[in-house]
Amino acid sequence: MMAASPSAAGGFTVSGLSVRKSEQIADLIDLFSKTQYRAKEVSPRVEAIEKRCLELFDRDYKYSIISNSSGEVCGHYPRQIVFLEYESTEVDKDRDRFESTVQISKLQDLVSRSKMARCRGRFVCPVILYNGKHICRSATLAGWGELYGRTGYNYIFSGGSDDTWTEPEEVPEDDPAVRNGESQLFDKVRGHDIKLLRYLSVRYICDLMVENKKVKFGLNVTSSEKVDKAQRYADFTLLSVPYPGCEFFKDYKDRDYTAEGLVFNWNQDYVDAPLTIPARFSQNLNIDWTRYQSWDLVEQTQNYLKLLLHIINSDDDSGLLVHCISGWDRTPLFVSLLRLSLWADGAVHANLEPAEILYLTIAYDWFLFGHMLPDRLSKGEEIFFFCFNFLKHIVSEKFSAVRKQRRKNSHFKDSDFTVEDLCRLRSRDRGSITSLSSDFSLITEELAGASCPNADPVDLFSGQPQASSGRKAPASSPPMVSWCKQNPLDETLSHPANEAKSSSSSSSNQSDHGVTRSGSSPLAVPTRGCSLPSERQARLEAVREIFLAAYSSTVGLRSSAPSPSGAISGLLEQFARGVGLRGSNAIV
Repeated sequence: MMAASPSAAGGFTVSGLSVRKSEQIADLIDLFSKTQYRAKEVSPRVEAIEKRCLELFDRDYKYSIISNSSGEVCGHYPRQIVFLEYESTEVDKDRDRFESTVQISKLQDLVSRSKMARCRGRFVCPVILYNGKHICRSATLAGWGELYGRTGYNYIFSGGSDDTWTEPEEVPEDDPAVRNGESQLFDKVRGHDIKLLRYLSVRYICDLMVENKKVKFGLNVTSSEKVDKAQRYADFTLLSVPYPGCEFFKDYKDRDYTAEGLVFNWNQDYVDAPLTIPARFSQNLNIDWTRYQSWDLVEQTQNYLKLLLHIINSDDDSGLLVHCISGWDRTPLFVSLLRLSLWADGAVHANLEPAEILYLTIAYDWFLFGHMLPDRLSKGEEIFFFCFNFLKHIVSEKFSAVRKQRRKNSHFKDSDFTVEDLCRLRSRDRGSITSLSSDFSLITEELAGASCPNADPVDLFSGQPQASSGRKAPASSPPMVSWCKQNPLDETLSHPANEAKSSSSSSSNQSDHGVTRSGSSPLAVPTRGCSLPSERQARLEAVREIFLAAYSSTVGLRSSAPSPSGAISGLLEQFARGVGLRGSNAIV
């Protein structure tokens, strides 16, 4: 049990964490697990969450607001969308007048006009400001099926017009192209989308879809920039980084929340998007991208995060867009990991404590952007839990955006964690006789942190780079390398049962359809003379600990089979007690 000590702000702290702030996070997760956010249906409880997010953004940034007060722009985006303009200094905080650097009315107009271009109206939205660059999120492009369906719906229920995206004087109704030509409609709505991207100085677009187009009932419901026939997005740098959808995280949950050894089946019929990365990015990361279909969930997520961090650290001032299909599962996963990773480096939200950055990313990146947690929990698709439990895999300096430099403006002081505190944090949950899987060894990794598996570098570019399938690369496009689906005969080579995995510290013997555990060697208990973890590691572990405590006291984890000796539920119960919360949801 962790020792409690008086806090300067009143009450008690445990491992330097405020019980009150931990309870706020538990309340947030409790509401989130029962309700999907809708801008039109806001309760006083949700209003308090919205207000809290603005307070947390205000600690470090000057910002403007993109109005979405009743969901008129997007029904599952925040009512007050934060547009971060610049980091605020102490002088700025003392100054009453806010000097805006953006024409917010023009931005609001671009948003309103561009919303039809993307699935569910989830337009390109800036969410993180890093070194003056906007990291944005959205859904993918709307395809023929959704676009025509929604334009027809809007036409009927708006009295025959929709000023937000069409201008009658520019597109006369008697023009045959309006009646029969899909091209002109796409030119119109996607043109607005491109204007918004350029206004936000976005150059890089990372598409997480495993398919080129989403097909339902024989219709192309959604599309993506990488297969736009008219090559409207040819001036952008497009990266196809296929990542499994939320359904795959049912497998993660069914394997007792074990990500090691869990490999996506790339041979499914609907999976047709190859991994395609510009040569200048893929060459500099010491990653063998040709093996991406053999990576387990840990290694794939690590490598994709490395790629995103590498992109935003490029020399130019261009921003980044990350999206999947609807933009509410895989998209918040990587947005949240980016925000937390950059925060751990002291590069963003420098004045927020671990509990505060955790609250902000859960509330803003997940809840207020419409993640359907109640639905995902009912189906066992634990992508939300995976995100925060995954923090243990990115504590290494290999994921740092600020390398070999002293962190600046860091609010996290050395005094917040003593060696004794860390030893207690590491050793207090070792009482169970039963060995748990590595993902359930929640805080018991070695102090050195989880290792980051990297294959030996291979020169992939001795031949001519290959353009992405489905579109002809323009002459001005950067060299791209594309990796397509494996030959089915090669499947056995990438099967987790036939390949030794170096990621994390898993010692279990696993297959794709079941888990067989052979036990594991006990971990060495840290001693008083151990080396102090890096600031990055201490920060991310603090965030993860708070999350696990709050999650266990509200949602809880559901094991696919009863846990031997109640080890898992007992472990999570200790987290809840450790920060003053009572774990009410046992593993079932």
